[in-house]
Amino acid sequence: MRVAVCQLNAREDRKANLAVAAELLERAAAGGADLALLPEYVDYLGPAAGMPAPEPIGGEVSEFFASVARRLGIWVIAGSFHEAGPDPQRTWNTSLVFDRSGALAASYRKIHLYDVEIPGRVSYRESATVAPGEQPVVVTVDGVRVGLSICYDLRFPELYRRLATEGGAQVLVVPAAFMLHTGRDHWEVLLRARAIENQCYVLAAGQIGDHEPGRSCFGRSMVVDAWGTVLTQVPDGAGVAFADLDLDRLATIRAELPSLANRRL
Repeated sequence: MRVAVCQLNAREDRKANLAVAAELLERAAAGGADLALLPEYVDYLGPAAGMPAPEPIGGEVSEFFASVARRLGIWVIAGSFHEAGPDPQRTWNTSLVFDRSGALAASYRKIHLYDVEIPGRVSYRESATVAPGEQPVVVTVDGVRVGLSICYDLRFPELYRRLATEGGAQVLVVPAAFMLHTGRDHWEVLLRARAIENQCYVLAAGQIGDHEPGRSCFGRSMVVDAWGTVLTQVPDGAGVAFADLDLDRLATIRAELPSLANRRL
């Protein structure tokens, strides 16, 4: 399976954001990707006051990515978007997976919400405007089991262990808008840890650059193999990086170092 991770700088213009996302997916398809991953909040990452009305699954954003997947004939994991939530005050942060025909294959609502207070640096409470999801999700992509997650989920290893052991995931995906101040110290470390401890490929697609006052994202989208080796990485700026997933290599790692089989808890 050939995969592509797409990196962009979504801002306050949803139409422009979607146009850039489509261009990146076209580059992914042209490069032979079977599966392309976009970042968290690919549809809008700007001031809350200007956010378009949240939509249900099947709305404009969903239909846009369904049509792109159908036109290009590739699997698309559309990062995440603002799904209309359980009440007027809160949305869901939702990832959508479309197959080669543009059909919706799976959806996942972000479980862990970014509530952080670092005096003098960051004050952010995602739970004030976003409702948490409840259900881990694994989807089969061309015969490969892919476990879904979003951004802050990365700090909760129990989710990924469940995706790997109960869901049989061979690949874990992390669309993100990882903050700059934590990303430069933790992003790669956590991605490699999740890959090593679960013996899975990890695909991570991040937002990059400034988005609204006080919010800058780290980028550094990458693919990590089950040994914890970074196979490819997107340089700073919008772009696409490719990697070929070797499932025989994955099986060999799991057989020679059977940590998943040896676990006691």
